[in-house]
Amino acid sequence: MTLPAPRALIAEDEPLLAAALRQELARAWPSLEIVATVGDGLSAVQQALALQPDVLFFDIRMPGLSGLDAAVELADAWPADTPFPALVFATAYDQYAVQAFDAQAVDYLLKPIDARRLARTVAKVQDLLAQRQPAPAPAAAVAPPALEATMAQLRALLQAPGLGASAAPPPLQPAQPATRLSVIQASHGTQIHMVPVAEVVYFEAADKYVRVLTTEREYLIRTALKELIEQLDPQEFWQVHRSTLVRATAIATVTRDEAGKQHLSLRGRPERLPVSRLYAHLFKAM
Repeated sequence: MTLPAPRALIAEDEPLLAAALRQELARAWPSLEIVATVGDGLSAVQQALALQPDVLFFDIRMPGLSGLDAAVELADAWPADTPFPALVFATAYDQYAVQAFDAQAVDYLLKPIDARRLARTVAKVQDLLAQRQPAPAPAAAVAPPALEATMAQLRALLQAPGLGASAAPPPLQPAQPATRLSVIQASHGTQIHMVPVAEVVYFEAADKYVRVLTTEREYLIRTALKELIEQLDPQEFWQVHRSTLVRATAIATVTRDEAGKQHLSLRGRPERLPVSRLYAHLFKAM
């Protein structure tokens, strides 16, 4: 039985570097079919879902979604009965990025692409693909172990200095403990509303604003969600999606639908909030 040729997608916002990678891959892996080359993270997610390649080469720094954010979005939307592609990140040399990739056993390429390094990466990916078997359709729509392992890697990378929300190397001096927010200042017209954090049910990023929702009303603030995360107690507010922080004690129930997606019902709010696959591990029965 002849196996189909492996297929790959390249996401790189610099056309010359994308062309160079294609050229080097043609030499190092002649049978590899490049099914698409895109220049931004959102297109990478859309094309990967549509084409379902075997390998992804994602540049870490791209317009809109970074390569890491794109991988997270893609893993969240990926069909549970289909093996997730082998991930290879490309980055300009950065010791923090390299340390993070090494620690999580995620393969990476340094730019500009070195032919010998690419050959080692190709060998690793070929070995990984050879070991894979198509995952059987799960009876309870639960993500297969390989996808769970990818999620664990991505969660760790999101916390890594220079790769996660801050996207910057750690400071030279030890950081001071973050001051916990106790009050949110939300302006509305000529008024500033002082909203106690203790009354907030959840925060949700929306365009240029963050929605602050209590049991009674909604406020809008311009503080980025990633800045709020650093100022809130992680034991009190859980991140359940890239754009959502929820007060843990406001969660009434967690429901899994037929597709395996989890949704939260809240105390004091009518909305049902989706849970990203990345954070589904938070809701395991004790």
